[in-house]
Amino acid sequence: MRHVAIIGSGPAGYYTAEALQKSFGEEVRIDMVDRLPVPYGLIRSGVAPDHQSIKAVSRRYEKVHLSPHVRFVGNVLVGRDVSIAELQGLYDAVVLATGAPQDRPLDIPGSDLPGVFGSAAFVGWYNGHPDFADLGPPLDVEAAAIIGNGNVALDVARILSKTSEEFGGSDIVGHAFEALAASAIRTIHILGRRGPHQIAMTPKELGELGHLAEAAPHVDAADLPPESEDAALDPGLRKSVAHLRGFAAAPTDKPKKIAFDFYASPVAIEGDNRAERLIVERTRLDKDLRAVGTGETYTIPCGLIVSCIGYRTPPVEGVPYDESGGRFANRDGVIGDGLYCVGWARRGPSGTIGTNRPDGFEVADKIAAALGQDSSAKAGATGLDALLQSRGVDAVAFCDWQRIEAAEAARARQGSPREKFIRLDEMLGVCRA
Repeated sequence: MRHVAIIGSGPAGYYTAEALQKSFGEEVRIDMVDRLPVPYGLIRSGVAPDHQSIKAVSRRYEKVHLSPHVRFVGNVLVGRDVSIAELQGLYDAVVLATGAPQDRPLDIPGSDLPGVFGSAAFVGWYNGHPDFADLGPPLDVEAAAIIGNGNVALDVARILSKTSEEFGGSDIVGHAFEALAASAIRTIHILGRRGPHQIAMTPKELGELGHLAEAAPHVDAADLPPESEDAALDPGLRKSVAHLRGFAAAPTDKPKKIAFDFYASPVAIEGDNRAERLIVERTRLDKDLRAVGTGETYTIPCGLIVSCIGYRTPPVEGVPYDESGGRFANRDGVIGDGLYCVGWARRGPSGTIGTNRPDGFEVADKIAAALGQDSSAKAGATGLDALLQSRGVDAVAFCDWQRIEAAEAARARQGSPREKFIRLDEMLGVCRA
């Protein structure tokens, strides 16, 4: 028998567990350890609440947990409740699948003013993550600015633009649903340092902006390269740019405006004890398609600023860390003897949910090759349970999560699949009722 601990229960962790089951069959026991009492990582708290078809992948992950060889051990924080060294003493392999839940800092003057948020915090707020339930973003302002040209920026813009009726069928949490219904925001700027041919926005997500009930996307036709140059783009990007061309030609007579500011680099945030305006420098592309400043600046009046410029994996004591990459230091997923990493914790914040599957299978193969066929003398789950019990840690099992899930479904508003609990004590109360 082999014992493996996976730290994190998001997509990377589940694909790794699935791969380990295929590699070892009946001869493996897997503990998936998560700091929250609820599983699924960014599927629950990162994927937009109006993208329920993407969230449905959790049903596949649920099947992994229903196997007798896999346990969920929630409400356990590695580094506080148990150390990496202790886990390595209990398990034959430890896999870090912690994702990249921290915002990459927006390093410009004024970024610490009230009204400025990273996307992890803002997305966590409307998705009901306990860390951000009390964020309270100012929505009583006329304009917002979103910094970044990826899908997260589109998610934030779309959520800020939707009517209450358009949230039908979503699982946006109640506090965000009510706050957005009362929002005064009428103009949303999406800023990118480079141009339309350099965006990281996929066609589906970009196309959704063209079907909003009360908001219309605006693109300045002068920012678009000659249409003949689109032929050199890959097919996905070509479709995305086609959407931008369509936005430039479409009517813009809706009450809310989503303005794409290309060739725009934020240089400072100003305001009297809160964000009131964003100072932007116009850019141009050099021969290597890098954005360089022109020295010309303009001002965007806005009281809410959301930075969508990337994420970082938080360091864990005892694990080598790559500061420049914001991830664990590793070589092809191997950190050291018996210690591995997968997903964003390995690669940095890149790729889609599906990108994590081959990543997990590759690391599972490395674990299988390293462990061979010999039986293990490690304590595994029995040792972890004894250690947590001795420290008074209230660990949560998968059946406890199922109680939370059922209670969230029971308290959902009409048309919504669930109303998430946003407090840890609420979740644990359901488990222990």
